[in-house]
Amino acid sequence: MANVIITKAAREKMVKARAGAITLPIVTGMVFGDGGVDENGEVIAPVEELTELRHELYRKAIDGYTFIEDTTCRYECTLSEPELAGAYISEIGLYDEDGDILCVKSFKKKGKDDDLEMTYALDDIF
Repeated sequence: MANVIITKAAREKMVKARAGAITLPIVTGMVFGDGGVDENGEVIAPVEELTELRHELYRKAIDGYTFIEDTTCRYECTLSEPELAGAYISEIGLYDEDGDILCVKSFKKKGKDDDLEMTYALDDIF
């Protein structure tokens, strides 16, 4: 089961940008949700047609990015102690300056304590 996907909207933007029809909007933030698992706690595989998380909780600007290889960019976003305190995060994604979700990753739920800062990373791999 693939637990991470590039959305159809992101792929459409990439193909149009390569043709010169549009300028590709930049990645600006990360989105967090708790809809990545079913009632039994099993991970639900995301599908490319998603235009939003299954249950979005919060959006936040990325901290930054690093090119870890020639064809891989790692985006990072840190939740401070009070952000999403008490939540169980099980899905994250990247969004662009248009607000469109570009990718979604689902995983086993992770609790967010109010005395912890947590950094999430997503790799954009070509």
